[in-house]
Amino acid sequence: MHHLLKIFITILSLTLAKAAFAETIQIEFTEDDSYSIEVAHINIGDTIKWLPKNEGHNVEFFAGPDMSSLPLTSEIDEIHSVTFKSPGVYLYGCTPHADMGMLGLIVVGNDLHNLEAIKSIQLSRVSKSVLKRFIEKARSGAKS
Repeated sequence: MHHLLKIFITILSLTLAKAAFAETIQIEFTEDDSYSIEVAHINIGDTIKWLPKNEGHNVEFFAGPDMSSLPLTSEIDEIHSVTFKSPGVYLYGCTPHADMGMLGLIVVGNDLHNLEAIKSIQLSRVSKSVLKRFIEKARSGAKS
């Protein structure tokens, strides 16, 4: 019994330590109809919080490794938070401005396994061009 208690305490400690290191990254809606961080590289368990610093924008996910785990589209001009538990690439945008290139990419756990699926999403010509630039940043590991 004492041995099981040690194992339980070790697992609990590791879980709490991981939670203690989880970060919250803030992304703002900018005056340029873009997001302040275009390509975010985060760890599993990190949270992204979108802040409405400019009016008329929101967050809608278009693709990701586990779409069922993502929340519904956020309201316009509302703070929105998502904690990412599945590794992979997530594509999101502003519902009214996505066709004009207001997109963002999130790479969770440095995992690009679903990048081909992201590239095949139907977007406007402008958004396809923006996404192509973001994918190059994601592949290089560059943050912006």
